[in-house]
Amino acid sequence: MLNLPSKSLEQAVENLSKLPGIGKKTALRLALHILKEDELYAKDLATSIAGLKLNVKFCKKCHNISDHEICGICSNPSRDIHTLCVVENMSDVLAIESTGAYKGLYHVLNGVISPLQGITPADLTIEHLIERVHNEDINEVIFALNASLDGDTTAFFIRQQLEPITILKMSNIARGIPVGGALEFADELTLGRSISERTNL
Repeated sequence: MLNLPSKSLEQAVENLSKLPGIGKKTALRLALHILKEDELYAKDLATSIAGLKLNVKFCKKCHNISDHEICGICSNPSRDIHTLCVVENMSDVLAIESTGAYKGLYHVLNGVISPLQGITPADLTIEHLIERVHNEDINEVIFALNASLDGDTTAFFIRQQLEPITILKMSNIARGIPVGGALEFADELTLGRSISERTNL
């Protein structure tokens, strides 16, 4: 427990330490940096954080983050509308996009099925995914979920829901991603190759 000389500093450290990967000491370092900067810097930082919550939307089509109701990827006429890449979260979209290897659309599940954490299919956007495949002209669904027990369970559950669509091709990204590895930490070459060398299911 840090013994701080100011209640305001203590409150800032407490809130900053709630961010993922930020401990009390890192939070203190960040708070002291903000304190050292001028007032305009602090106000701009506070405004941008508030704006993040107030202004950023979730795409009604794919559930990715967006400034508009339909994101830039879904509204881009040059994207392949027949291919749908299923990912766990928004950071996976950013990771795959950085490779330049994929030109289709996405569907963000906002998590994976995890019985231990109490996350069920109803907590995710799986139902909307099934609707999209039925209603849109989708020829292939690519599963780009993390290589973990929960990721594999989620992909298996979705495949079962989509199996009646006999003309639909389903594939996994190649296992260039290590088992237990998160997509957002994979290098661009490995991730790009995993997309290009995906395997049929």
